Amino acid sequence: MSPVITGASAITSVGTNVDEFFSALCSGNTGLHELRGFDKGHFRATHAYEIDDRPAQGVDVPGRASKWLSEAIAQAVAQAGIGEDLSDVPVLIGTGLRELRSLELWWRGGGTLTEDDLHFGPVLRERFGVTDTHTFSNACSASVYALAMGADLLATGQADTVIVAGVDVLTESMHGLLERVHPSPPERVRPFDRNRTGVLMGDGAAAVVLRTTSPGALGALRAVGVNCDAYHATAPDAAGIAAAMREAHRLAGVKPADVDLVMMHGTGTLLNDEVEAIATREVFADWVDVPLMTAIKSMTGHTSGASGLLNLVSALQSFATGRVPVTVGLVEPVAEASSFRLVTGETEHADIAVAQINAFGFGGINAVAIVEATTQREVSS
Repeated sequence: MSPVITGASAITSVGTNVDEFFSALCSGNTGLHELRGFDKGHFRATHAYEIDDRPAQGVDVPGRASKWLSEAIAQAVAQAGIGEDLSDVPVLIGTGLRELRSLELWWRGGGTLTEDDLHFGPVLRERFGVTDTHTFSNACSASVYALAMGADLLATGQADTVIVAGVDVLTESMHGLLERVHPSPPERVRPFDRNRTGVLMGDGAAAVVLRTTSPGALGALRAVGVNCDAYHATAPDAAGIAAAMREAHRLAGVKPADVDLVMMHGTGTLLNDEVEAIATREVFADWVDVPLMTAIKSMTGHTSGASGLLNLVSALQSFATGRVPVTVGLVEPVAEASSFRLVTGETEHADIAVAQINAFGFGGINAVAIVEATTQREVSS
């Protein structure tokens, strides 16, 4: 029996709860703004997708990743109705950078810092009584990789409830690294568009509650396919991505023709979009024009370790509402994606029963989840 998702949360620059987040996505609102947490004078790219919670422009504070992780878990368990005593519940966290921003601030004289401040365990133990915390730093696929591990804990009887979360916040070092990778500094994230210039990061956190069974579930997790193709430290590989998709389909018992929605990884980088499109076209073949496809990083920026779960939460909302968010800034698709049913212009309405969640990270750490609606609904007009 597939595990079910009984609670979910989403915290991003466009909304700090699921309703705000999904409403913004469907309205095409973006969180793009001039850099808030540090001096933009040091960078060519002067914008990012940050949550506006700093005390003043250019003034940053430590501990923001832990803060938003805790809030995401609190929202998810509240919806699931399981209370905040998580002393017997494993918590699996996907992240790319953990509390690297706190380390940067400390290095520049921004207060004290201990080893415990770099880990999520102590914060979650104090807030929720958590005694079993596991953090996976698998770059941009981290939270979907953690989702696979959570499903394994349920399948093997090691737990009947698991919290899976993802979080990352903007750091100076990562922002500077990514802006220098591209010939021109990115101005915004435009997934799959011919004129995209690269990726910008965003703050984000999300969490879901996985259980073996529960009434009123938001959706069922059919399977997660994972691999590490180790093709290149940063460049993605179409063969590895395609293999993860096929493994997810096999484990879930679905065919490409069964998939109604693909939540694309869609980073807007010069390599990822074309490679993801090539792999998708190869796997879906004659059915590549069947599922709707969208890329929400066009509105949230790249939220790194949280991005996979944010895609998942968006898919759950599509199950519930029959709406699929638009890919903002996508005007002229790359040739590799020209045959896709990419959602452009405005939000689409459809009856979504099966969704695929893509998440691909540095080093070829690929993760693809298949989720299914658990209740029928009427299609919106």
